Amino acid sequence: MAAERFPVESGHVMMFARAIGDPNPIYVDPDYAATTEVGHVIAPPTFVQASAQFDPDYPLRPKIGERWFGSGSSAGAAPPARSGSGSGGGSGTGLHAEQHYEYHRHVRPGDVLSAVTREGRSWEREGRRGGTLSFRESITEYRDQNGELVVTARGVGVRTSRTVEGD
Repeated sequence: MAAERFPVESGHVMMFARAIGDPNPIYVDPDYAATTEVGHVIAPPTFVQASAQFDPDYPLRPKIGERWFGSGSSAGAAPPARSGSGSGGGSGTGLHAEQHYEYHRHVRPGDVLSAVTREGRSWEREGRRGGTLSFRESITEYRDQNGELVVTARGVGVRTSRTVEGD
């Protein structure tokens, strides 16, 4: 993922909180937020994932005039593989196994974040049903408009060496 400019807007934070079903007023009510330890409106913890919509190359984002995974026009199609991504994705042999966030400070409206992803560790294990499980980690750093680190996200994807049929 590479979002060069991800503006954090109040309306965006509100819609994200609604989409995940979190009614906490700290995400939308400045008067309430002022009475909290934080002292201001903040974004929900997983909000930085919305930065994918600001990445021009994000493969799961619809592109006008192009077929895309999830469009319904190609039911059952696998999402495009992403080189260097920690998510599973691709051809039915992978999945997103873990996601971890380290918060260096709260994300808040007015921030303009940038995201840069790099490869982390990779390792293999033998699966219980045979075949090798390949794990790959990706690390995304979200920095604010001043270049300060705000959130570090670590995702782990796993791929199998072969497709496993149902029991």
